[in-house]
Amino acid sequence: MSINIEQAIIHEISQDSQGQLRCRLRPQPLLNSQAVETMLEELHQTYTGKAGKGFGYFGIAGDDGEANPAFADALGQYREGELGFVEFSGRASKLLQDELAKYDFSQGGFLLMSCYTSMTSDYLFVALLNAKSSMTVLDDMELSQNNHLDLNNIQLAARIDLTEWQADKDSRKYISFIRGRAGRKVADFFLDFMGCVEGVNTKAQNKTLMNAVEDFVAGSELTKDERQQCRDKVFEYCSERFDSGADIEIKDLADELADQGMDSFYDFARGGAYELDEEFPADKSTLRQLKKFSGTGGGVTLSFDGGHLGQRVIYDPVSDTIMIKGVPANLKDQLDRRLKGE
Repeated sequence: MSINIEQAIIHEISQDSQGQLRCRLRPQPLLNSQAVETMLEELHQTYTGKAGKGFGYFGIAGDDGEANPAFADALGQYREGELGFVEFSGRASKLLQDELAKYDFSQGGFLLMSCYTSMTSDYLFVALLNAKSSMTVLDDMELSQNNHLDLNNIQLAARIDLTEWQADKDSRKYISFIRGRAGRKVADFFLDFMGCVEGVNTKAQNKTLMNAVEDFVAGSELTKDERQQCRDKVFEYCSERFDSGADIEIKDLADELADQGMDSFYDFARGGAYELDEEFPADKSTLRQLKKFSGTGGGVTLSFDGGHLGQRVIYDPVSDTIMIKGVPANLKDQLDRRLKGE
């Protein structure tokens, strides 16, 4: 396993017959059974691989709306040994119940909380899971309907890097969270119950890094191939950081480029008007533009590797046209069939 589980528990928040939300609290932690270990390992891998996560920190009441310090206070008491894990998680459930009660759309769910260690950091994973109905075939070949936790479609989840939180009080990125499909607003109530305030704009930092790289290669004496190698190296480094759950470090990235004969990137990136943090989380979807061009509009979708620009793909900004040399075989076959049919 890639994680070492310390504690885990599940509480249920549901509506009673009068439509009021109620907590059903589990009185003891989950046993460290094979089922629990498998579930948490799967959730850890799924969550780590989620792209486009947001990052934040515990806000101070009054500095950003109505930040509620109750969750952070209880978490601090648990870490100091003043609260047991069951009592801490019960308080968290009540806080979530109170937050959900402010909204008409909520049906509740199962609140999963787990403390575990991965690599050299301690984490608290918090997720509101839903049950999903499914059919199974029994031994006597009869059908039976049952419910199971929908682990593959987690939309309300956050992970707190407890080690970073306690070691660096000025950090603004020790809480990561999944952004809703429609944007940040979907998960507002989930973050509000924890008193989480968004801190680092990951996409903006990654976009700025990409712009700095493009400006760097544009002002260099590198050949066309060397420029693309520089972009590929940046994407490779950032992808490795993303996959391992580590932050992009500008100094570390600059050292990687220097090893490839591309010096002075650190001074270039930090000396300009880019406003890059020294460290920030990677966002693959943004940085992928270093390797690929892609766009959609007016019923047309186009994507190609950056190395093809000026060779197989010729762009003329004056006439607003793109010419492709060597049409992909499967696309060529479709086009030929259509022309023959017409």
